[in-house]
Amino acid sequence: MRDPEWAPRFRALGTDVAVVVAFGQILPKAVLDAPRRGSINVHGSLLPRYRGAAPIQWAIMRGETVTGITTFQMDEGMDTGPILLRASLNIGPAETAGELATRLASLGADVLVETLARLDALTPEPQRHEDATLAPRLKRSDGHLDWHRAARELVNIVRGCNPWPGAITLSRAGALTIWRATASGTGPTDPPGTLARPRPDSEELAIATAEGWLRPIEVQPENRRAMSWAEYLRGARLAPGATFANPDTSRARP
Repeated sequence: MRDPEWAPRFRALGTDVAVVVAFGQILPKAVLDAPRRGSINVHGSLLPRYRGAAPIQWAIMRGETVTGITTFQMDEGMDTGPILLRASLNIGPAETAGELATRLASLGADVLVETLARLDALTPEPQRHEDATLAPRLKRSDGHLDWHRAARELVNIVRGCNPWPGAITLSRAGALTIWRATASGTGPTDPPGTLARPRPDSEELAIATAEGWLRPIEVQPENRRAMSWAEYLRGARLAPGATFANPDTSRARP
């Protein structure tokens, strides 16, 4: 796209409008302006919030309950152009980034079709740049679980990092990816990262956090298939008092 010869070739096609979806590069102004009506982007957030490469994941990881689709006229910035249409969508309380992406893709197609149909009548609305937030490309380390955070925050990371890069913790049994989990309770007396029984009268084991308990539902040990939390505990032979550690600090005990 940055080949100096591409923009003139593009312009020579006589294109009315270009549509850009999920393209991970900043396009040069000459390319954006080549179609007669410019270029339109379909973005998976309610701009100006969550500008960037991973708006769906970061919306979940930051605890948002509503997101949506924005179509906008592209300029040289990163998702900074004037807005054409927006449509909102509620985020399910247990919904993962992959599941939300599927629903947003369908909504995005509808909003795009409506945008193109109404293009002559729409008045582009400048974004309020002072309200902007960023959604940078995810790194593997964004899925590293820090047990000194609240359980609700950690569950949001689990959801936002499914299907990639996965929410990772460490135990003496090795690295563990947590694909689904729930949060419950408040104020465990056990240190964060400790495997324990949230209730003395229950056999169920969960992981203590800085605020509340995280109970994994679906997990995947390193180099093995995904399985239930109960199946994992049976195979790993972890007892109450075992600890899980942030891969960034890599401290765990039997």
